Amino acid sequence: MTTGNTEKKALSVLSTVVHPVTGSDIVTSGHVQNLEIKEGSEVHLSFIVQPNDPPGLVKEARRVLEGLTELEKVRIKVQLPQSGVNSGGGSQVRPPNSSVSGGGPGAVPQVTQKPEILGKGTKVLAVSSGKGGVGKSMIATNLAATLALQGKSVGLLDADIYGPNIPLMFGVRGRPAVTGDKGKELIQPMEAHGVRLMSLGFLLDEEQPAIMRGPLISGILKQFLEQVNWGDLEFLIVDMPPGTGDAQLSLVQSIDIDGVVMVSTPQAVATGDVARGIRMFERVNTRVLGIVENMSSLVCPHCSEEVDVFGQGGVDRLGKEMDLQVLGRIPLEPSVRISGDEGNPTVISNPDSPAAESLRDLTDVVLGGLNIAPETY
Repeated sequence: MTTGNTEKKALSVLSTVVHPVTGSDIVTSGHVQNLEIKEGSEVHLSFIVQPNDPPGLVKEARRVLEGLTELEKVRIKVQLPQSGVNSGGGSQVRPPNSSVSGGGPGAVPQVTQKPEILGKGTKVLAVSSGKGGVGKSMIATNLAATLALQGKSVGLLDADIYGPNIPLMFGVRGRPAVTGDKGKELIQPMEAHGVRLMSLGFLLDEEQPAIMRGPLISGILKQFLEQVNWGDLEFLIVDMPPGTGDAQLSLVQSIDIDGVVMVSTPQAVATGDVARGIRMFERVNTRVLGIVENMSSLVCPHCSEEVDVFGQGGVDRLGKEMDLQVLGRIPLEPSVRISGDEGNPTVISNPDSPAAESLRDLTDVVLGGLNIAPETY
């Protein structure tokens, strides 16, 4: 089949994807731009994100293209609207040689599918926050440990390059082995509590800082995704660094994320940063499942009075403003800190504690957000 015919078929299947708000298909609405067929079997296109786009529109475009047997690869560059680019609907797709800015402030990294080493059945769940110190790594650790306790095959990727805490929180030291022939080597993940682990912390000497710029961070994350022998995973949990920088954009560029869990404490200085993190994931068409309120309250061990150390109501207000669910509330307990320092997740070391119960409930809610029913554990 000629390149021209393949291009027509690609546009034809893309026109079957209808925007649920506007009722227009994504070709005539101007979402699809610069479609080209390269090397006979690769489709490259720009997808212009518009303000009323629902989550998953880019994934649906990818899905219909991957259904074409003529295509071997699908490359979609997600971009924000630029001046001169149609964002309302009605104009034709730009011809292949016309340009839409790909490297300016509005550009978003190219979206790709899951690396083959993970498999299409692996659910990828990112745990993120707007600022540090809100317990994001604790949430990621206990989500992974809870899933492992339920018999699931789970991996945990520590993407917090500057503060890799997962080795400490799982009580694992040492360096991972590398196996395979030259040019085809794979890093073997460490393992603890039934969870396969990969972190820069395994590769650095203790207290050695990670001093590196953005491109090197991107390369490390890509290596952790594509050159680690994760095996047959049902879930990959990614512990993200705080903020909205290189690591977040590199992850979105490198892998198809099924859902993001945002973590915050109740006070305004934390929820404001989380709001920016949520907007960032929305901009790159990545689904945010909801927000976890960590350190929600402290029960006094002497008088049993509940103390709102970080205030109250901030996460509820944020959820309403962002139209997102509050996935759970984890109380502030000394046992959670002790468990993390000792390398033994709370759901394992102190399973009867209120925090462990809240963390198990959180796991159920997150799985529900991924359309996985608790009875399928």
